[in-house]
Amino acid sequence: MDAQKLFGKRIKELRKQNNLTQEQLAEKLGVFQKQIGNIETGTTFTTMANLDKLAKILGVEVQDLFNYNHKKSRNDLIDEINCMINSSSDESVQIVYKIVKDILK
Repeated sequence: MDAQKLFGKRIKELRKQNNLTQEQLAEKLGVFQKQIGNIETGTTFTTMANLDKLAKILGVEVQDLFNYNHKKSRNDLIDEINCMINSSSDESVQIVYKIVKDILK
């Protein structure tokens, strides 16, 4: 996938995390809703001036707008969870076990 499409997916993800509609984001940014839609689909890019505004609206740093690989792979997540569990107290491990068991039922 090209960088513009990845950027658009990232903006959409951040917009949804902030519980914003395209219309609300467009209003805050001072653009038309269609422009947000075009950015999210990778049809167009935004201006340099709007990058800073986008970051502030979405509550991230500008570089985070381009953080396409922020999601970790399944194996990386499992490794990280194992490290956390291995360094936790017995009591914490019991609590984590109960939580995971309930979630995965």
